[in-house]
Amino acid sequence: MFNPLIKKYADVLVDYSTKVKENDLVIIYARGYEAQPLVKEIFKACLIKGANPIVRTSMDEISETFIKYANNNQLNYIDEMTKIEVEKADVMIFIGAPSNIKNLANADSAKMAIRSKASQPVLSRRLERSANNEMRWVIADYPTNALAQEASMSLEEYSEFLINSCYLDLDNPTEKWIEIDVEQKRLAEILNKTSKLRITGDKTDITFSTAGRIWVPCSGNMNFPDGEIFTSPVEDSATGKIYFDFPQNYHGSTAREVYLTLEKGKVVEASAEIGNEFLQNMLNMDAGSRFVGEIAIGTNDRIQNVTGNILFDEKIGGSIHMALGSSYPEAGGKNKSGLHWDMIKNMKPKENLEGGKIYADDKLIYKNGKFVI
Repeated sequence: MFNPLIKKYADVLVDYSTKVKENDLVIIYARGYEAQPLVKEIFKACLIKGANPIVRTSMDEISETFIKYANNNQLNYIDEMTKIEVEKADVMIFIGAPSNIKNLANADSAKMAIRSKASQPVLSRRLERSANNEMRWVIADYPTNALAQEASMSLEEYSEFLINSCYLDLDNPTEKWIEIDVEQKRLAEILNKTSKLRITGDKTDITFSTAGRIWVPCSGNMNFPDGEIFTSPVEDSATGKIYFDFPQNYHGSTAREVYLTLEKGKVVEASAEIGNEFLQNMLNMDAGSRFVGEIAIGTNDRIQNVTGNILFDEKIGGSIHMALGSSYPEAGGKNKSGLHWDMIKNMKPKENLEGGKIYADDKLIYKNGKFVI
């Protein structure tokens, strides 16, 4: 990415996504040294706003070393500085620029589950403060060879893909995201008047109660790029079967051909053709990991293919995703877990198969990857 685009990217994240203002404590988390150009522009933009930015950096190798050598006490330890930051920050900006997205692919998944469970209170507190409008945050990526390779693209192709997905190719991307926000809110308002959601499709027929829950429109505020409408269903309501045809990536590991059966909100049967042991370890993480924390509909038509990066893949236009584990307080969710694994399902027609359908209160609202309302 060249400098004018990087500045435009930073300005959108600071001005639009997190609305940084004077005296805000802004913590910028950067994963990977390649994010330096974007982090520098974000840091500068925050200073110009009169905010107080702090930069925190990490390396891929650190997490790998930690999981490999940490004992149970260390896996369960959360340092006080991390707790203070999540309590005091007005804004958190997370920039991913991994040099190796598979660094944890062969890590001990049981130890990873312990660490995720220990981190759950910090994640819950961040989501709680966000839901209470006490803190704003956004997750974004900077193009790297690792991300490009996982997406089967060159670095130049991946950079163009990111730019287009974020509408950074436009003179005024913020204007476009505001336009998207209007349509997302329209759809959310319709869904907020319903109380039951049913999804059908390839090896899938599953029903959720959304009574009393809130559908949240997403248009570049907490994720960038964005493009989804989500809610947290009633915790004991998910009933039926669902099949995920796309590869399901989580913390550098992959499960393929995932098939789940749920009763009274809980996964009672689960299998994966590839990565089944990892799937089972994640499902057994804690008391909340087998329950549904989120159901969402992807709406970004500039993203059409799986890249192996959940920030983009869950937004695929013509897809839905269901997250197992922690739910979102702003949607009314109450499930707590160290897990939040977004599993993506294609809803568009494919060879010899019709596309999926979504019914709200038994009325067809979505067919073959598109809303029909």
